[in-house]
Amino acid sequence: MDDAPLYHDGMRRLQDARETRALADRLQQVTCRRAFTEEDRAFIARCPMVFVASADALGQPDCSYKGGLPGFVRVLDDRTLAIPDYDGNGMYRSWGNVLVNPQVGLLFIDFQAPKRIRVNGTAQVREDDPLRDEFPGAVFIVRVTAGLIFPNCPRYLHRMDLVEHSVYAPRPAYEPPVPAWKTFDVFRDALPPRDRDAPPAG
Repeated sequence: MDDAPLYHDGMRRLQDARETRALADRLQQVTCRRAFTEEDRAFIARCPMVFVASADALGQPDCSYKGGLPGFVRVLDDRTLAIPDYDGNGMYRSWGNVLVNPQVGLLFIDFQAPKRIRVNGTAQVREDDPLRDEFPGAVFIVRVTAGLIFPNCPRYLHRMDLVEHSVYAPRPAYEPPVPAWKTFDVFRDALPPRDRDAPPAG
């Protein structure tokens, strides 16, 4: 990924159609980087969400929202992020894709003070990652090696306030409630044994 050009022919064709090739090149020169800055680290540390784009071995895309308390995505060094995988619906569309195609795109957004950063890179999923014990509720740890980091113009971000963090977000010394859908009869017999006897939420 490091040696791949930022713009392929399809992008160039549209840039040329709109006369933005020079602007695109300038943005690459000025804003794109391959290492996290201190500002990047601080921004990611305060984000309670990230959107993850992935694709399977045939290139079929998927996009997923991942949420937690601020700081749940951790910048480990100049080029590496750690993302905990929490209990979900068990489909494993994003991280299952990573097992057959490690290329991912991450989008971090702050809707309160509009800002966004993209991180494109490669991901690795590990159950035995030594960081797992540092993330309460983590099932796996996903490490992303950044190939390209770049901010995006926030002008179309709608300003929204965070009302409260999800009660399901894992945190130290806290047992999140069981999501209601796991108590529905239509799913109960398909749940893994660890979830079948869980009491309903509330």
